[in-house]
Amino acid sequence: MQTTWKGTISFGLVSIPVHLYSATQEHDVPLHQVHAKDGGRVRMKRYCEREEKEVPYAEIAKGYESPDGRTVTLSDDDLADLPLPSKKIIDVLAFVDATEIDPLMFSKAYYVGVADKAAAKPYALLRDALVESGQIAVTKIALRTRESPAVLRVHDGTLVLQTCIWPDEIRPAAGIAPEENVTVRPQELKMARSLMDTLSEDFDLSQLHDDYQQALQQVITARLEGVEVPHEEEAGEAPDNVIDLMEALRSSLKQAKGGRAPGAGPEEAEEPDEEKPAPRKRAAAKRATAPKTTAPKTTDSKAAAAKTTAAKTGAGKKGSSEKKTTTRKSTAPRKAS
Repeated sequence: MQTTWKGTISFGLVSIPVHLYSATQEHDVPLHQVHAKDGGRVRMKRYCEREEKEVPYAEIAKGYESPDGRTVTLSDDDLADLPLPSKKIIDVLAFVDATEIDPLMFSKAYYVGVADKAAAKPYALLRDALVESGQIAVTKIALRTRESPAVLRVHDGTLVLQTCIWPDEIRPAAGIAPEENVTVRPQELKMARSLMDTLSEDFDLSQLHDDYQQALQQVITARLEGVEVPHEEEAGEAPDNVIDLMEALRSSLKQAKGGRAPGAGPEEAEEPDEEKPAPRKRAAAKRATAPKTTAPKTTDSKAAAAKTTAAKTGAGKKGSSEKKTTTRKSTAPRKAS
């Protein structure tokens, strides 16, 4: 891993020689500018306006133009010799709780490694002190052409220096949030908290991936192979859930739960489908719980009963006669052969 910065952490009278290494990297698909007409590469040339010619990179310096139009040229030596205490020293100014630093201030992260074996003991001392206290160290550092505040914290047993922007570089948020007085009902807040808990179940940040880069690579591959470029299906119109916020929360919770919304009150969510009894079971339960009524026997019911009795009697007689006939046939003498 390439060293980004070399210097010393100053922790009171304790000095820790360290190296900084970039802790993050972006995985963009490399794209460059081309002429849309013929695909020719478009390059940016360093052009001097006074001499009206291209100049090599070695002859380029940094400059500042004053309000009255004068230009001051600054060489690399000028920038390297700035009278800046934080140029090679990370001076620990204070130890604070992590919640005291607004996340908006965080910028780029660097791993902090020891420069030699002698730095191992004070490095471990500072690291363990931060872990035990649960605090972070506030520092300042000069990287390249900029000095910035920074914090030292611990990640996976390693010191991490995270550069920050200055507090006055954070733009005010006035006028962006809704200014009218909005009342949120307790039922809506409860449903929102249930949705938050449901969406957070078994969440693994490491499983996230860059869909944009994957889709871009598919388009590039299709162009190279001369096949049809994949297109995204048209997305439907976004639902208007501002009017009925409670219904939108209820539907979101049911979708997150796979069609059910446990934990919601009777007025907040419908009964889960899997807990509803089946129609046949409901009908059977209804018959079992329904009160029994005895209807008075009518003349028609008596006639129907008489017909049923007669039919049974006739069937019995018929079966008896058939049985007798079978008995007689079975007792008849056989003819001699």
